[in-house]
Amino acid sequence: MREVQESIKDSVYKLLCDRIAENELNDYKITATQIINKITGTSFIFKGLQEQYAGNIKSLEGVDIVWLEEAQKISKKSWDILNPTIRKAGSEIWISMNRELENDPVWQAVAAHPDERTLVVKVNYTDNPFCSDEMKYLAAKCQKENPDDYEHIWLGAPVSLGTEKLISYKSVRLAMENGWRTSTSPLIIGLDVARFGDDASVFCFRRGRVCLEFKSFKHLDNVAVANQATFFIRQYRPARMFIDAGGVGGGVVDILLDRGFKKIVRSVMFGAKAILDERYHNRRAEMWDELRQWLENEGGVQLPENEQLAAELCAVKKKYDSRGRLQLEEKAELKSRLGRSPDMADALALTFAEPVYEREANSDYDMEQNSLEGLFHIKYHNDGW
Repeated sequence: MREVQESIKDSVYKLLCDRIAENELNDYKITATQIINKITGTSFIFKGLQEQYAGNIKSLEGVDIVWLEEAQKISKKSWDILNPTIRKAGSEIWISMNRELENDPVWQAVAAHPDERTLVVKVNYTDNPFCSDEMKYLAAKCQKENPDDYEHIWLGAPVSLGTEKLISYKSVRLAMENGWRTSTSPLIIGLDVARFGDDASVFCFRRGRVCLEFKSFKHLDNVAVANQATFFIRQYRPARMFIDAGGVGGGVVDILLDRGFKKIVRSVMFGAKAILDERYHNRRAEMWDELRQWLENEGGVQLPENEQLAAELCAVKKKYDSRGRLQLEEKAELKSRLGRSPDMADALALTFAEPVYEREANSDYDMEQNSLEGLFHIKYHNDGW
C-alpha cells in the first residue's frame, strides 16, 4: 500500500516479480493485478490509501501483513483509517520510509513513541552488504558537496524546515557523534518541572561543552521533585540549578530555597523579559538561542545520543515579533506538533539561563550548612559557560 497508488505500476509489483524470478520461486503465479502462491494460497494485492480508496481499505480486515511503502507520504487520516482495520489475530503492519519531516504523521503515530509491540530499525546504505561502489561514490560526493542533503538522502534524517527552524538537525547530529570527552567547567543542572500528567520532570546535567546526561521522572509531586533535586545538589555539588518556575515549578523552587539552597537554586520564568540581550522576545527565546549558538560552537560540543532529544531540539520553530525580536512558537503548539512536551530540550535550554563561573579552588562548599563560603574567582572557560 501507498498513499497514492492509482495503478499497479505505482507499486512494488515489479520488484516482487523480479525477486520471484531471480530466486526461481516457481510456486508463484503472476497475473496483471496479483501475485498468488499456487500451493499455500498466499496472495499479494496492491492498494492506495487516499480518501477515494477508503472503502477498499475497510474491507482488509482479513489481511495478515500490510506493507506500507513510502510511508512518509501517508496522511494522518489515512493512517487512522488503516490502523484499526488490520485486526486479524497475529497481523502485522510493516512500514518503510525515508523521513521527510520531524512530524511525519506515521512516524509520530508509531515510531516516535514505540511500545513493546513495535520494532523500529534505522537502516542506511552503510548497512547494505550489496551496496555498489557506484552508490558509495555518489553518497561520498553528496556528503562533500551538500552535507544537509546527505543527512536526508543517504542517512534518513528529516529534511530541514528551512528558515522556520531554530536549530538544525546537522548541528544536533554532529554533537551526538562527537567522542566522549571531559570538562572541568562548573556543573550546571537544568530542571524542567512536569506541568501535566503526561509530562516528565527532567534534570539536565552539563559541564561547559559537554551535556552529560538527562534524568527523567514521571508522576512526582512538588515535594518528591524537590527531594530529588536536593539529592542531586548534595551528591554532585553543582554551581547552579536553574528551574523553570512557571506553573507548578514555582513550588519546587520555594521548597529548595526554604531548605537553604539560595546560593545554588535560581528561579527562571520562560515568559519573563530577556536578561542579556534586547534582541529576544522573552527569556525562553534567549535561552534557546544561547543553546543554538552552543551547538554551533566551532570547537565542538557533545550531546548524549538520544533520538527523542534530537527530535525535540529540531522541532521548535522561530519567528520575529513586531519589534524584530526573536520569538519561538508557543510551547502548546510545539507540543501539539511533536506529540509530547519537549521536556528534555527545555531542561537543556535552562542550563543557559545565566552565565556561570568557576569557583576558586580553595572556596569551601559546606554541604551541612548548604552554603558557599569564601571569595569567588571569575574565570571564563574556553569550553563555554
